[in-house]
Amino acid sequence: MKRLSFVLSVLVALSMLLSACGAPTAAPAAEAPAATEAPAAEAPAATEAPAEKVTVTWWHITTKDPGLTDWQKMADDYMAANPNVNIEITVLENEAFKTKLTTVMQSGEVPDIFQSWGGGGFNQQVEAGLLKDITADLDADAAWKDSFAPGALAVYSKDGKNYGVPWDMGMVGFWYNKALFEQAGITTPPATWTEFLDAVKALKAAGITPISIGEGDKWPGMHFWNYLATRVCGKEKFEAAMARTGSFTDPCFVEAGTKLQELLALEPFQDGYLGATHDEMQATFGNGKAAMELSGQWAPTVQAANAADQKGVTGDNLGLFGFPAVEGGAGSAADVVGGGNGFAIGKDAEPEAVDFVKYLTSVENQTIIAEHGSGIPVVKGSEKGLKDPNMLLVQQLFAAAPYFQLYYDQFLPPATGSVLNDSVQGLFAGTLTPEQVAQAVEDSVAKEMK
Repeated sequence: MKRLSFVLSVLVALSMLLSACGAPTAAPAAEAPAATEAPAAEAPAATEAPAEKVTVTWWHITTKDPGLTDWQKMADDYMAANPNVNIEITVLENEAFKTKLTTVMQSGEVPDIFQSWGGGGFNQQVEAGLLKDITADLDADAAWKDSFAPGALAVYSKDGKNYGVPWDMGMVGFWYNKALFEQAGITTPPATWTEFLDAVKALKAAGITPISIGEGDKWPGMHFWNYLATRVCGKEKFEAAMARTGSFTDPCFVEAGTKLQELLALEPFQDGYLGATHDEMQATFGNGKAAMELSGQWAPTVQAANAADQKGVTGDNLGLFGFPAVEGGAGSAADVVGGGNGFAIGKDAEPEAVDFVKYLTSVENQTIIAEHGSGIPVVKGSEKGLKDPNMLLVQQLFAAAPYFQLYYDQFLPPATGSVLNDSVQGLFAGTLTPEQVAQAVEDSVAKEMK
């Protein structure tokens, strides 16, 4: 009995010892209900977890203030409100942008958001599958879609589908320094080509450079030929040439070059104009070294940004007049050549990229663009920000135009646009004739639009 009692005592003690040693592993079993309930209790927190990080690449060409700073602040504000989104901005000068974009397009690597002017290049990007169809995004937000001027929105569409949106639309015209005009005895802006040539002569006689131009970039000079063709040929001849029922060798296109030669014979431009860049052209005008420049709605801010005093030609001293009528031409003096700026959306862009563009084109941000003179906004309600009388004049001239023509070098197929710019530069340099320019454009169109 004593032995049995001893054995029983040992077993009881051993049992107690094993129970004590097993407590840590037994505890979770005891807490198992709490463990299975914890995820359910924390489920709402899981849905509030930070969204997946997204990087949006954005290329634009606004290299000067106020636009440069405005764009950056808008991106910063958006990222602050959407901490999961990182906006990577690449800022490039116009020509550098075109060169780099062509390279990345060929590799198939497309920025999520990038500068676009619509037209032939945009259409080719769509056809190559490089852009994202955002029609559904616009349709899903009727307020956003309806906020755009229909004509401006259509510039960034093809076959009824949108692959981008506009943020600015305007026209090219002659910006002029009223003080220099007065110094030369010119009391009113010229309304006809003959009056324009007379004004150039009067400015030269007064020792004033009549016109600044950046022909090293080629497209600034193209605007002269483009406008002269619009004035001489009119809408009908241009559309016939594009439809292939007519030709760019039509006598009216040759006459456009002949009229330009009349201006070139007067030597109206600043020294070194054939190699000057667009920014140098703007600086020449902004520094009061030339009386006129043929430029778009961006001119006031760009010429000021490039001027030595960062102010340029300002206030009542800065004026604008439309391209003069050409006597006997088929086009109206009220017809305008212009275009604008927009955001194209790259093929692999995430939804956040489209949302960011929606933010950039909100009434609030479009109003900032208008107030700072960076462009003429296209979103309804933002026109209230246009305080500059010259911007209002651009809007009025644009709105009253019976015929609006997108810049030829943007409207035509990209290869033809390049041929046009190169050929017109040859006319400026005296290496090509008006007939050769017209023939070069015709040959390229015939090839590109088979």
